[in-house]
Amino acid sequence: MSLEAVRRYFEGFGIDNRILEFGESSATVELAAHALGCAPARIAKTLSFRVGEDCVLIVAAGDAKVDNARFKAQFHTKAKMLTPDEAVALVGHAVGGVCPFAVKEGVQVYLDESLKRFETVYPACGSANSAIELTLPELEKYSRFDAWVDVCKAWRPEETAAASAGSAAP
Repeated sequence: MSLEAVRRYFEGFGIDNRILEFGESSATVELAAHALGCAPARIAKTLSFRVGEDCVLIVAAGDAKVDNARFKAQFHTKAKMLTPDEAVALVGHAVGGVCPFAVKEGVQVYLDESLKRFETVYPACGSANSAIELTLPELEKYSRFDAWVDVCKAWRPEETAAASAGSAAP
C-alpha cells in the first residue's frame, strides 16, 4: 500500500517510472546497498522520531548515526525513535520502507548534512524492496523538506579516523 502511495505521489511529478523495485529486501542500509550495488553510505535512510507531539523524519547517509547531543541541541528534546506501529500510524510507511515521500500531514522532514557528500542518493519508496536515485536538489524538492540539519556523527573523515585510532590495539 505504501509503495503505491509513493508511486501516485511521484506520478504527479512524472518520475514514478524511476522507482526501482527489487526481488530481494532493501529494508536495511546493508540490504539496500547490496540490492543497488552501491556503497552503504549512499543509502539515504529515513529515521522517524517523536518530538513532543510531532513526528520528525531525519534523512541521513547510510553510514551516519544520530548524535544524541546534536539532536537535543537541534530539537530541544532527547532522540526518541518511533515504534514500528507508531511509524505506520504517524508517518504512513512501515519500518524498512520509511521515506520522506507521500507522508501523512504534519510530518516534518529534515535532511542531514551527511548527505551532502554525494551527487545522488537512494532513499526508499515506501516498501522494504524499493528505492529511487535522486540528486540532492531532487531530494529537497520531492521530500518537501523543512531544513538541513547537522544531527549525525560517525560519517566525517575526522570522526571515522578518531574512532579507528581509538580502537587500535596498543
